[in-house]
Amino acid sequence: MRFGLYDCFCVETDLFFLDGGAMFGVVPKNLWAKKIPADSDNRIPMQARSLILRGPDKIILVDAGVGDSLPEKFRKIYGIQASGASMAERLALRGLTVDDITDVFLTHLHFDHVGGATRRVGNRMVPAFPHAVYHVQQAQWDLARHPSVRDQSSYLPDNFMPLENHGVLHLVDGPKDDFFAGIDLIVTHGHTRGQQHLLVKGKDTALFFCADLIPTSAHLPIAWNMAYDNEPLILMAEKQNILSRAAAENWVLCFEHDPDVAAASVREKDGRIVACRRMDLG
Repeated sequence: MRFGLYDCFCVETDLFFLDGGAMFGVVPKNLWAKKIPADSDNRIPMQARSLILRGPDKIILVDAGVGDSLPEKFRKIYGIQASGASMAERLALRGLTVDDITDVFLTHLHFDHVGGATRRVGNRMVPAFPHAVYHVQQAQWDLARHPSVRDQSSYLPDNFMPLENHGVLHLVDGPKDDFFAGIDLIVTHGHTRGQQHLLVKGKDTALFFCADLIPTSAHLPIAWNMAYDNEPLILMAEKQNILSRAAAENWVLCFEHDPDVAAASVREKDGRIVACRRMDLG
């Protein structure tokens, strides 16, 4: 689909599994399991979904998935299943190569969003997109470098330190209108400090990449949030603001982790924001 200056399409990289209770926090299982059923270990499927924005002078990758450098023990814990096609093969279907990516926009540095940003060459980790600039919020970078005990298992230095070491890291401080031509940068802090989102502006609509603010379409209700969220009250206020704008301004929301729904438009119904039209952004 086209939004403003950009052709936008999703790239589904990896399927993995997380504890359903952790993904829905205080929401009772008999409610959330109707949306995404759990397996015998109480785990639910999660998609790692990236977004490509192809514009007149930039080709932007939004998040990079799990990647292929995680230890086997780690992959087993999270039931990580590779898609069967590499990012290079996925890009080739669109006539692109990893060398064509000009910018990698990382919403935050948790392993399931940034793992594919680097790759192993011999004993070294190097940027996976050799000609790209990698954009990260300064606040998120600082947290990733010095995580709390609660956060430390989500941040794996091999996923992001090579970006600094190879001089391709661009640290951003706060939100910015027209961060790229026709694209605003929005920052939230409820899930993790310094999570950033892109809003691709069209004439009559816009595309918003939710990342972990709203990881799946099942998380649209304001109180349906993750136990992984560091600041749930802040996150709920951020969701209320974003969803109100989305309904009023005819946005399409792209869900990074929904196993079935890549994107949807939303509307207000009986005081709640609900999905009204699914889109695949294929």
